[in-house]
Amino acid sequence: MQKLWLVFAQSVTICLGILFVATLFKHDLLPGRTDLGTLHEVVRESSAPPADSFRDAARKAMPSVVNIFTSKEVRSRNPSLFPDNPELRRFFGDNLPPETHQQLSLGSGVIVLADGYILTNDHVIDGAQEIQVALSDGRTVKAELVGADPETDIAVLKVNLKGLPAITFGTSEQVRVGDIALAIGNPFGVGETVTMGIISALGRSRLGINTFENFIQTDAAINPGNSGGALVDVSGNLIGINSAIYSKTGGSQGIGFSIPVSIAKNVMEEIIKTGGVTRGWIGVEVQDITPELAESFRLDKATGALISSILKGGPAEKSGIKPGDVLVEVNGEPIQDSQEMLNRVAALKPAQNARFKVIRNHQTLVFTVTVGKRPKGTIKNLDEEEDQ
Repeated sequence: MQKLWLVFAQSVTICLGILFVATLFKHDLLPGRTDLGTLHEVVRESSAPPADSFRDAARKAMPSVVNIFTSKEVRSRNPSLFPDNPELRRFFGDNLPPETHQQLSLGSGVIVLADGYILTNDHVIDGAQEIQVALSDGRTVKAELVGADPETDIAVLKVNLKGLPAITFGTSEQVRVGDIALAIGNPFGVGETVTMGIISALGRSRLGINTFENFIQTDAAINPGNSGGALVDVSGNLIGINSAIYSKTGGSQGIGFSIPVSIAKNVMEEIIKTGGVTRGWIGVEVQDITPELAESFRLDKATGALISSILKGGPAEKSGIKPGDVLVEVNGEPIQDSQEMLNRVAALKPAQNARFKVIRNHQTLVFTVTVGKRPKGTIKNLDEEEDQ
């Protein structure tokens, strides 16, 4: 018995010795231990972006978004030079000495071509005497205005640089309500900022912001200074140019408006090619068909555009169209309302012939109109003559 106990004690001692040596020199042989190589793999995996992160989209798009600083001289009468004294007012009237000062403003822009072309809003650079562009790499360079289209609030700038990080164009026609969107710009001058939201609505119009409106609405935070910046999808592709917000406070309240990239791209290409945008015009003023008007004109439904007045000697009058006609089709395409009529006519090329179908005294008539060129300075949501 004593001999058996001795053998057992020696066996336990030998096993403990082997375990000690393994622990000291061969720790990777023991279960439950992690070597440095495995640890590195764990660290490497934990650095991957979370599934709900948009860092790749932001990293792709941010270098293409620039800050725009403009300045212009403003002449105004300084009331501090003349106190509010009735005697002095009677003497000088409204001819107070003007004071000249520099007015500074800021906005954002998007590099669209690597050789220096930048998209922004017309209202960002309107009246500017000097335009400076700050790139994401810290460089600041002077920009020149290539051209602008106030009726869509689009402007194109050019900087004398090559090899710039141009943004990738997305397809605004594939955007749907509920899609995630990122707004990139320079709000309040704090620096480049990314905000996230969803597409809240499509085809917003009749807001009184631009003549031609077809806005993407988003709740991604857009604030003063974001104008002209990028609205991108989750892949970092450009889907809109941020333009305006609805706000009672001056800050973001979750209702922002962006110009679809399809419109911005078409306007940009025409500006680069010709220096401006040419649109069709027929010289009429129109209004929507309300249910009451539809009943009065004995129309089957309240669609179309009522021609309420017409320019004497204009393209529409020459063709035979008269006030009181209800326009229902342009080149075979139905017209739903006055805004659609404006957009359809504007898309026509000057000097081309177009077929206009109208309803007059319960009869359907078709007129061929030789389209004119939309005069510059027409700012109302109407196809009407230039203000004189």
